[in-house]
Amino acid sequence: MSIQQTDVLYTAVATAENGRDGRVATDDGRLDLVVNPPEEMGGSGKGTNPEQLFAAGYSACFQGALGVVARQEKADISGSTVTAKVGLGRNADGFGLIVEISAAIPNVDTGTARALLEKAHQVCPYSKATRGNISVTLV
Repeated sequence: MSIQQTDVLYTAVATAENGRDGRVATDDGRLDLVVNPPEEMGGSGKGTNPEQLFAAGYSACFQGALGVVARQEKADISGSTVTAKVGLGRNADGFGLIVEISAAIPNVDTGTARALLEKAHQVCPYSKATRGNISVTLV
């Protein structure tokens, strides 16, 4: 379900210069990074890259969604971490992404952890945005 412009609570603004081999910065100056292709793709690897930025955003967003779900379920997720692995590869359309989300949730059993991950995947805005477009595996 999409939102209307009048429903927007916050808008992040970032501008890129020179694409994958340049710079990306937010309008408020809080983020200002050199962007370079990774060495695996023939770049210098000296800066960050769009896949790392996506992985950082997705993992933070998913951790937030996990917190929402845990509060609803009265589950203790203190000390938990969420890691997003974002792969870039060739596909029929040129290039595509694949994501693996893994979580360490030390204070719940495996079954509860799995259920929390599944529920978080349903409410996480990044998961909603990628659903049907990117293969996302939960671990």
